[in-house]
Amino acid sequence: MPETTSLPNGDEMPSLHEESFAVQYHETDQYGFVRLVALLNYLQTSGVKHASRLKVAVSDLRKGGNTWVLSRVHLTMDRYPRGGETIRVRTWVASKTPYFTVRDYELYSATGDIIGRATTSWAVLNMKSRKPVKLSEALPEFPMNPNRAIDDNFGTLPVLENSQNDLLLPVLRGDLDSNRHVNNTVYAAWALETISEEVDRTSRLTEFEIAFRSEALYGETIKAKLGNGETDDCYIHRIESCSDGRELARLRTRWSRLE
Repeated sequence: MPETTSLPNGDEMPSLHEESFAVQYHETDQYGFVRLVALLNYLQTSGVKHASRLKVAVSDLRKGGNTWVLSRVHLTMDRYPRGGETIRVRTWVASKTPYFTVRDYELYSATGDIIGRATTSWAVLNMKSRKPVKLSEALPEFPMNPNRAIDDNFGTLPVLENSQNDLLLPVLRGDLDSNRHVNNTVYAAWALETISEEVDRTSRLTEFEIAFRSEALYGETIKAKLGNGETDDCYIHRIESCSDGRELARLRTRWSRLE
């Protein structure tokens, strides 16, 4: 049975949270499969709801002048659901260090088969100083589940050495979240736009990793860059600010050719 902690008012704080999502038509790509951005939104939504049950949602942290910021995402997909399918997302907090907490996910088909896995790393940021806060100073105790969906210690992602494709994009108001900076899912969309049409047509994204390095704000112009990775099925991405060259995000994607 999942571990739970009972609060004085009788509410329970479960170590596991599950949420179901019906893939909508507007969330699918030109081939009828759910888009990566939609999947990342499913993860974000289920994580937010679990955090609320654990009393560590953004609204709880803001009472102390803090907020959550996403540091890393590592997602693998065995199969992408099509429009009209329902998938179930299971999420839990796997570990805590002084400054980071790890939240993991499993994605299930309607028949109960695992179709994807993800692990994420989060930090608490003071909204005035924009500096990390020790989790022990910002969060109450809550139950955790030490199982890992992906065994990743979040080592440094490779640096893009030689760009083969550069794309300039503006930061729009619609890209912003409640922290008034670009939402994490937007970086994924920017990076995928640099992939060639041939790769997009003949392959499927099977693994996605991103390390967030700095904030992107409204009014900026960003440059999304693409280069070859260590293997033929791998690409390295860099998102940077055009104003000062500041690295905003570093990514790695792996693709499997369709048979």
